[in-house]
Amino acid sequence: MIGYVTLGVSDMAKAKAFYSELLSGLGAKVLLDMERITFIGKNMGSPMLAICIPFDKQPNHPGNGNMVALNPGSKEAVDSLYHKALELGATCDGEPGQRIPNQFYGAYIRDQDGNKVAFFHFG
Repeated sequence: MIGYVTLGVSDMAKAKAFYSELLSGLGAKVLLDMERITFIGKNMGSPMLAICIPFDKQPNHPGNGNMVALNPGSKEAVDSLYHKALELGATCDGEPGQRIPNQFYGAYIRDQDGNKVAFFHFG
């Protein structure tokens, strides 16, 4: 149902390097790279993450309550993505852990532009 989610960034080169490296282990890569916007995913028919310089050319602002949530397939993969994100320059916004007993495991980061990203696993 979701085609792509877009995050506004201030430095395309820095954001592209961050998300390309972060998501490479999930089989994602840059699929479409234009001057102002880049789409990252497995293929154009699957959900993608887009990063862009805002169209109005004003500074990007992370939304309060907005978050992109990525399901890498296991608790171990959640932990791995969380730690990789921190190594790549993200900040912690919630360490990995069981949020809902026997149902929801998650970790939260903020990218270099302050966008909130969750890594989660159900079960």
